[in-house]
Amino acid sequence: MVVKVETGKRGTPSRRVRLEDVAARCGVSVSTASRALAGGKGVRGDLRSMIIETAKKLNYTIPTSIAGRKVILAASNAARIDYGRNQFNFYVLDGLNERARTLGVELVSRSIADAGEQIALLNEARQDKSVVGCLFLTLDDEAVLTLTGGFGKPIVLINGDDPAMHHSSLTPCNRSAAHLATQHLLDLGHRRILFLMRRGRRTIERRFEGWQDALRERGLAAGDLAVEVADWLPDLAAEATARRIEARGLDFTAVLAAGDSLAIGAMMAIRKSGYEVPADVSVMGMDDLPQAAFQNPPLTTMHIPMREIGAASLDLLLADLGGDLPPRRIEFACHIVQRQSTGPARA
Repeated sequence: MVVKVETGKRGTPSRRVRLEDVAARCGVSVSTASRALAGGKGVRGDLRSMIIETAKKLNYTIPTSIAGRKVILAASNAARIDYGRNQFNFYVLDGLNERARTLGVELVSRSIADAGEQIALLNEARQDKSVVGCLFLTLDDEAVLTLTGGFGKPIVLINGDDPAMHHSSLTPCNRSAAHLATQHLLDLGHRRILFLMRRGRRTIERRFEGWQDALRERGLAAGDLAVEVADWLPDLAAEATARRIEARGLDFTAVLAAGDSLAIGAMMAIRKSGYEVPADVSVMGMDDLPQAAFQNPPLTTMHIPMREIGAASLDLLLADLGGDLPPRRIEFACHIVQRQSTGPARA
């Protein structure tokens, strides 16, 4: 195979060669190229050799193989509760575990409830030479990030946000996803769009900002349309929505919820108050959890690529092992899944 490398001044490549470039030259998928370079399973020997040789000729930095090594997966209490409650993290971990099996990596799970447990985990990972790095699932508050200073091994935040960019991170495109969802409701003629959320995490604040952005672009004020819920439970969302209707009447024509579980609760309260979805109120969620499709009516929502986020987190950790790239924030595109819970605004 002849590989032609385009060069700039002084004979150096004109731009950084990406994994996609290697895959394209070899006529394989990006995932196959990644497995071959990482020493993962499922790639023929001759194909692996060809991919490695092409990567070398393109001056692609071949990441260190982590086959047979350990990665510590640290999860917050909130992530553990969410795992059994609405399954967002279930699907993130499903994608992560599948990727780990492909690469031959051992995932060691740890639950983190306080600073002491986090310090113990970091010490364990630092001292164990078989541990190549850590994945932090929904662990991104300031106290947590402060303790990671000087750790010495890569840390990747899954569904997390590091404002100081000390660590690489992967999240859905939360702000733009909420913006797209709000635009969808605005295009249906809605102007009074209630936003249901549980505050606290930066990732959810980005969704709040996306809702505000879309309203502002249409010259609309958010005003008092944001409603906080104490936790990500449908019953609590139903209570918050019912209190709003009881206090002010049906002064909105649509609801955008920061999560599907809250949207399901909103539909419960709207029906109990004597109104119909979507004839009186359109309701839209975010996440596209399996239960969304089985509501009555089926819930329109934003699809979040949960499995893909989990799988890519391990690839990002692998890339960070080289040490020659700065921390990156990767956001995954989301899209609308149109079902029957949204419709034109009532007259």
